[in-house]
Amino acid sequence: MDLEFRRALAQARDQQGLYFAGLLSEQTILLAFGVARGVWQGWIYTPAVTVWVFLAQCLSADHSCREAVAGLLGWRLARGLAPCAAETGAYCTARDRLPEETCVQLMRQTGRQLDEEAPRDWRWHGHRVLDVDGSTFTMADTPENQAEYPQLAEQKPGCGFPIARIVVVFSLAVGTVLEAALGKYQGKETGENSLFRTLHPLLEKDDVVLADRYFSGWFDMALIRQRGAHVVIRQHQRRSSDFRRGQRLGPYDHVVSWPKPPRPSWMSEEQYAALPAVLLVREVRVLVRQKGFRTQRLVVVTTLLDAENYEAEELAQLYRRRWQAELHLRSLKCVLQMDHLRCKTPHRVRNEFYMHLIMYNLLRRVVALAAFSTGVEPWRVSFKGALQTLTKLLPLLESNIDASVWCDALLKAIAAHEVGNRPDRFEPRVKKRRPKPHKLMTKPRREYKRRAA
Repeated sequence: MDLEFRRALAQARDQQGLYFAGLLSEQTILLAFGVARGVWQGWIYTPAVTVWVFLAQCLSADHSCREAVAGLLGWRLARGLAPCAAETGAYCTARDRLPEETCVQLMRQTGRQLDEEAPRDWRWHGHRVLDVDGSTFTMADTPENQAEYPQLAEQKPGCGFPIARIVVVFSLAVGTVLEAALGKYQGKETGENSLFRTLHPLLEKDDVVLADRYFSGWFDMALIRQRGAHVVIRQHQRRSSDFRRGQRLGPYDHVVSWPKPPRPSWMSEEQYAALPAVLLVREVRVLVRQKGFRTQRLVVVTTLLDAENYEAEELAQLYRRRWQAELHLRSLKCVLQMDHLRCKTPHRVRNEFYMHLIMYNLLRRVVALAAFSTGVEPWRVSFKGALQTLTKLLPLLESNIDASVWCDALLKAIAAHEVGNRPDRFEPRVKKRRPKPHKLMTKPRREYKRRAA
């Protein structure tokens, strides 16, 4: 991995590529474009340059197009090239022409390539573990966005923001995004489990899906098992366990049979008939003794039935690592500021969403390289520390510094920022900083202006 990164960086410098060319090569971008690059019109904003500037915009502090174009202008001047226009119109037009499928393909490629290259000891029992979780983000309040991703029904018109629901599949080994889906926040077939079903083609034989109890329905588990994958999920709150029944494997550890429920309305008769009449699952009760944890006792459900190869304590530790998906989403929404996207049309919003995931995957690749070079696990390296280090060292690529020296300094600095091992740390959910005493908006802004006039 390290050698490939150094070669890509050296090649990017020889070809006078932008900063991000070392992280995402022009050849990779053109392959993702496919036949679409043949109709691309642009002298300055080629497909690769448009993607690189878009990535820089996702990484910037204010996410503005003006700052992104200013960065390209400064880079061209430093290279002795003719300056590009400071206006953002050409860049926005080029960004609007980005095919959504291209952004999706780049997201998949950057995430899955690193997951495939990961050392085997980063995997759990040799399995590829898929950490699944859902969240939401808001976007610019425009008629186009409201039409496709309506705001919450409880909010008055003009007082809320369009909102989208997302489901993201992370690699537990390296933390990259392997697949993602987004849809409306409310309505039929808009739940997290419904969105995840659209991502089932990602599943391969012997994969392990790690998720919370929202995904613990019988049909969700059976469809995953139908593809040869396994699940490690917390048991749904409406289902009870009687450890006196079933095949006993150990203390509070047994295998039971779950009969097939009636066909749900969203499933076809052919799909329903293809599922087994009984689902064999293993239930393991876990006691949580750490201070600050709200739940003191829970049941983990899995289709990994072999108690010799998969001990109950190992399953409990694996389910605890499910929390990494929450931390990854926090990195996306808080560190990379993906909680509110600024584009004004749904097509651009979706591209902005996937571009944030690409940027996140590229950062995760650098984190994995730093972890690999120092012999630590990538989930013990700070994502925000890597972001801060990379943003400060990237401009140095324009200097005469040796690329090998730059790589060594970058990876060593990133690996130095380890996440503390604080399993027993807890904080009450209270705020010390008081918000400003402004009233909440209860009517459209234009009405406030009309009254003030």
